[in-house]
Amino acid sequence: MNIFERYLTLWVGLCMAGGIALGAFLPAPFQALGRATVAQINIPIAVLVWLMIVPMLMRIDPAALRQVGRHWRGITVTLGINWLVKPFSMALLAWLFIGWLFRPLLPATQIDSYIAGLILLAAAPCTAMVFVWSNLVDGDAEFTLSQVALNDAIMLIAFAPIVGLLLGISAIAVPWDTLALSVILFILVPLVIAQTWRSRLLAAGNGALERMRDRLGPVSICALLATLVLLFALQGQQIIAQPMVILLLAVPILIQVYLNAGLALLLNRQCGESFAVAAPSALIGASNFFELAVATAIALFGFESGAALATVVGVLVEVPVMLSVVALARRLRPGWK
Repeated sequence: MNIFERYLTLWVGLCMAGGIALGAFLPAPFQALGRATVAQINIPIAVLVWLMIVPMLMRIDPAALRQVGRHWRGITVTLGINWLVKPFSMALLAWLFIGWLFRPLLPATQIDSYIAGLILLAAAPCTAMVFVWSNLVDGDAEFTLSQVALNDAIMLIAFAPIVGLLLGISAIAVPWDTLALSVILFILVPLVIAQTWRSRLLAAGNGALERMRDRLGPVSICALLATLVLLFALQGQQIIAQPMVILLLAVPILIQVYLNAGLALLLNRQCGESFAVAAPSALIGASNFFELAVATAIALFGFESGAALATVVGVLVEVPVMLSVVALARRLRPGWK
């Protein structure tokens, strides 16, 4: 992990503090940025999201889809966790904790928005950071690459229907036109740009792709941090008034991560998969594509919404929680058969 990835939680904390301070002392510029929208899509955020996502999607090799059949049991387990378990289990946890147990402790007007943000967070599997987690457990590189490539392909089709279904069940209004536009802008367009750019760099040879990815890595992280500063500048007063909100929102996220990781490990073991497949399968099943979740929450509900804040909590806990899952997986390795 590079220094940005290793200390992501620290950077997020600093962005929280800096954003809240800037929002308190310089509210006008941030309010103007928050209002810079076209068809409910915030233009500054759209640019930042592309800067976040394109470098990550350049890691995906479409040719890896040919390897899917080699590890069909691990692929099946991970797909089941990602698309049949995780979004629905998160929705259930959000209803249980945010909609019921924690309801008296949260702003009544934001309850539905918090639930929506948690659903968005779980509706798309992680892409780029999965490669880091897989390396830390000595995971099978071909399996990881083929699984991520397959998830990205499925995301184009399944993300909007799953989000729409779960928000509808939660009695949260679904702006379908904005949701569809978000899929196009934040999944399809970056994927096309990334793969076109990747092909040209590969054609250039001599490590051109690796050099460009190294250069773009800090750009991606800086774009994420800039987005967080903007979010917290607009959310600052709400957070100061309700400091327990972030802690309460973290509870269903933490439960969901350990639940899905444990289930993936158990199912892979029952299927007879090797540890090198089971471990990255669990990590892919547990982690989230938080960049997409943040962007979609802002597009659907706005900068100052509880949905945007809920997705940011996912960013805040991502690294320490996933490192704990890595440690758990590595402990299981000696006895794995």
